[in-house]
Amino acid sequence: MTLKELRPGQSARIEAVDAHRPGVLRLMVLGLIEGAEVRYRNSAIGGDPMELSVFGTAISVRKQQADSFRVTPLPADV
Repeated sequence: MTLKELRPGQSARIEAVDAHRPGVLRLMVLGLIEGAEVRYRNSAIGGDPMELSVFGTAISVRKQQADSFRVTPLPADV
């Protein structure tokens, strides 16, 4: 599963990153790295870009770039 496949409100842990794609290194500098927990907060009309929360910061990510991040979904908060 990739970040692109998350649904609003869903959380996940980044397991692997394909850093060869354009713009991905910039997102890694902003905190989207292996082991980081992210939450899909919202998206623009049409779903692109998507707003993610990582380390308490909101980051906008295009779905094309989000496809570079392999994730494992986390259990929903109870």
